[in-house]
Amino acid sequence: MQATSTPWQQELKATARVALACLDLTSLNDSDTEDDIARLCARAQGPFGPVAAVCVWPRLAAFARAQLPAGIAVAAVANFPDGSADVERAVRDTATIAQSGAQEVDVVLPYQHLLAGDEQAVASLLGAVRKAAEGLRMKVILETGMLQDESVIARACRLSLDAGADFLKTSTGKTPISATPQAARTLLATIANDPLRSTTVGFKPSGGIRTVADAANYIGLTEEYLGTAALTPQRFRIGASSILADIEAVLGGNTAPLVATGTY
Repeated sequence: MQATSTPWQQELKATARVALACLDLTSLNDSDTEDDIARLCARAQGPFGPVAAVCVWPRLAAFARAQLPAGIAVAAVANFPDGSADVERAVRDTATIAQSGAQEVDVVLPYQHLLAGDEQAVASLLGAVRKAAEGLRMKVILETGMLQDESVIARACRLSLDAGADFLKTSTGKTPISATPQAARTLLATIANDPLRSTTVGFKPSGGIRTVADAANYIGLTEEYLGTAALTPQRFRIGASSILADIEAVLGGNTAPLVATGTY
């Protein structure tokens, strides 16, 4: 006799399905090779369905594109992870990504320049990348763990939106503090309160999201600020490399009550 799922198990599986459909499965290790990305792309096409995108270095974007069906996007990073204000470097990265056949650019906002009060450097870099990424989805990584102050994070959001960002993303995952619910609220509130972009711009928490329970925090916040309709790959992404195993465990029936890791 088949066991009946409890309401809690059904809710957990529903969360796992959203997380899977909106996952940017990521590998950004300095030592990544084509073999590593081939394995990543195979994982992206798992038994419970595909992820939204695979995120890699620009030098591996063309290889990733060749490994994946058209329904899975390829994203690659520009001026990553340091967020340099070197426009030439960022545009060069973006050109490599565009020429690879990838669909998405994750660019790091020059957060150190923002902290120093140099908003022009931020605007110049983001504007140049937006122009170089014409036709591609541009996700701007704010590195909220380094900005920390809510007003500064809000200003980073505003500069990103004004530059034409399609997504606001919390973090590179390469600093001590990655995504946090507090920072997520600031990003989401900025999107929700923008009369021109509240129904188009997306949100991407990234870094430290390792379990379905972790993802549930950000899925809930996105629904709170942007509505249930935003819980699609067009408006919501999760940047992670290790959560897929937990998603598959939950969808496979291993629904032991995992809790959020608390590592953000």
